[in-house]
Amino acid sequence: MRAARLIKMVLLLQARPAMTAAELARELEVSERTVTRDAQALSEAGVPVYAERGRAGGYRLVDGYRTRLTGLARGEAEALFLSGVPGALREMGLEDAASLARLKVSAALMPSFRDAPTAAAQRFHLDAPAWFQEPETPPLLPVIADAVWDDRRLAAHYHRGEAEAVRELEPYGLVLKAGVWYLCARVAEAEAFRTYRIDRFTSAEPLAERFGRDQEFDLPGFWAGQAERFARSILRAEVVVRLSPAGLRRLPYAVDPVAARDALAGAGEPDVRGWVTVTLGVESEEVAHSQLAALGPEAEVVSPQTLRRRFAEDAARLVALYRPG
Repeated sequence: MRAARLIKMVLLLQARPAMTAAELARELEVSERTVTRDAQALSEAGVPVYAERGRAGGYRLVDGYRTRLTGLARGEAEALFLSGVPGALREMGLEDAASLARLKVSAALMPSFRDAPTAAAQRFHLDAPAWFQEPETPPLLPVIADAVWDDRRLAAHYHRGEAEAVRELEPYGLVLKAGVWYLCARVAEAEAFRTYRIDRFTSAEPLAERFGRDQEFDLPGFWAGQAERFARSILRAEVVVRLSPAGLRRLPYAVDPVAARDALAGAGEPDVRGWVTVTLGVESEEVAHSQLAALGPEAEVVSPQTLRRRFAEDAARLVALYRPG
């Protein structure tokens, strides 16, 4: 533990001209007294660290000193590619690895490039969770993430509706979608890839055996295909709708994007007013009612008649509400 802290202290001092004891203590999460002892230990070990007194003082390395401890370990390199997603790193238990990787990169940079990490952080931030939701970290996520990085088989229990399934999985990849974590894995006995919500795992135990990763597996491509298949699977009903030109433009923002794309691809020719009739896949009549209501007078439901009557009743109530006087 102390050895890692001493390495981190050297890298911090190499990346910056000078740091006070208070700054080092804050970065290393120790007391200032411990910083003093660590600096003395480094000096005795041959690392040219020294202290300067005064307002502009602090701990420094002798000019020109370069540590050879900047080689990235595998885990640190993997974490570095995710360092723009701090929340995801923290949830997977990789925050410390990413922090050390960034320090090693900063220490290896030329002095003129030392502000690159800060400049990037000031200009880009990824906020993955959806609006109006408080994301919860699944308790088994760090265990599953370790198995993914290590190509290690998992013995898992998973909730499927009211039942619980037992699976031996080959965990290939993790996906964070709108604040929800998913595992893309191959089921060992079926040799088929499937997707699992991590918050539905009730247990996950890494096995001693590692699996041979299929180098042809494309995680982004697999996830895109799974997401589209899922979207289509829940579109169990159809409605026929007439859309104004404005309604056509707004349709992809009001309903499922896959449903909107399919509907617009099969749209008929516009009439003299520019209105177009489309057949739209929907999850249910209830969902269609809430979604199409967002289009207001830019959409007219043709069928089914039950949904058309609901919109007619909505229109009558709106007329009553907005009647003058």
